[in-house]
Amino acid sequence: MRRLLAAALASAFVIFTGSASAQEEYPNRPITILVPAAAGGPSDTVARLVAEAMRVDLGQQVLVENVGGAGGSLGAGRVASAEPDGYTLLLYHGVSTFAALYPDLAYKPIEAFDSVGLVTEVPMTLVGKKDLPPQDVGSLLTYLKGEGAGATFGTAGVGAASDLCGKLLTEATGINLTVVPYKGTGPAMTDLVGGQIDLMCDQTTNTINQIKAGEIKPYALTTKARIDALPDLPTLNESGVKNFEVTAWHAIWTPKGTPEAIRSKLSASLQKSLATPKLIERFAALGTVPVAPELATPAALDERFHSEVERWGKLLSAK
Repeated sequence: MRRLLAAALASAFVIFTGSASAQEEYPNRPITILVPAAAGGPSDTVARLVAEAMRVDLGQQVLVENVGGAGGSLGAGRVASAEPDGYTLLLYHGVSTFAALYPDLAYKPIEAFDSVGLVTEVPMTLVGKKDLPPQDVGSLLTYLKGEGAGATFGTAGVGAASDLCGKLLTEATGINLTVVPYKGTGPAMTDLVGGQIDLMCDQTTNTINQIKAGEIKPYALTTKARIDALPDLPTLNESGVKNFEVTAWHAIWTPKGTPEAIRSKLSASLQKSLATPKLIERFAALGTVPVAPELATPAALDERFHSEVERWGKLLSAK
């Protein structure tokens, strides 16, 4: 009996110390950041910039994998069911709407993930194909209420920031749009540039380069104030659509049950990465900035995530 007890204690000690050792050595192999949208879109752009900065800090490859579909809930589900060992992360901006939009999901977003930290809050822009007739927001709204009624409007799927922006815009203005869902706004942007769709409302990380290249027509920002990267572009608010504000905040999560020591290490790496001059410069060129260090933490993300789930739950259930 004593031998069995001694063996059991020895085994438990090996498991415990092995687990502790694994956490101390983390990471000792590549990490994957899963983006639940198509490559080339705004979340993908943010993820790749963050992945490169964290790779340098952590000394391991940080890969980005794209799994689009179902407004991001499909790819996020992959992370929810992944091993909680710190090697599969989720970076996205639309997780807070999942519960309200997809009540039959196999997982509950608020319970399925552990927080690492916020990354950035990105302004959005209302843009059109370059040969769309209206030249400003006022004439655009008049056009969409008349001969342009039912214009095609590309989104990344139900519940994505691009979709919610369109929903709020139609409610605020009374216009009528024909929503065209994609697996991400990367492919939607390709069709907008090619003239296959008329309009989009998307993050500056996916629109600013095309705006500056003259490939699409910018109409307005969805923020309360103008931004330095597009100083001549007015806001919807100053263009007559009062109190209109939509932004897309990105964050990083791990599967539920990830050890706190690993999440703390990831959060510390995220904070350090967001403070690097190269990343700050790249973000600025895309019309956004990294969050402050105190927001790139599990506690700050927990607070924001819970409040946004409540906010969108009330708003979407009322529609």
